Amino acid sequence: MKVVILCGGKGTRLKEETVYRPKPLVSIGDKPILWHIMKHYSSYGFNNFVLCLGYLGDMIKQYFVNYELMNSDLTVDFSNGGSSIKIHKRQELDWQITLADTGIESMTGCDLNEYRDMLKVI
Repeated sequence: MKVVILCGGKGTRLKEETVYRPKPLVSIGDKPILWHIMKHYSSYGFNNFVLCLGYLGDMIKQYFVNYELMNSDLTVDFSNGGSSIKIHKRQELDWQITLADTGIESMTGCDLNEYRDMLKVI
């Protein structure tokens, strides 16, 4: 079963934070709100996520694309005329995440309708 999380709002009630980052990436402790929500679903066996992105959605994409690098120990080797990265001590997550650009001004119904086939909604 897929878990759809709407991540497109501008977060105006958290304006001090959301000027610089989307509301789902506002930190609680050392992790973003979105990570905590997904971790909670994951604890019940729901590991397939569709994130409908809008306002500053590119930052959410960057967070997950760089997740492993930012949450692991690394060795970066620039010797021998090239560069390589060796990842040590990974933080294992059993998540599949679809990052769907639904647009900055789209409303909730549009978000879900646009991705109806992907979600297999009747």
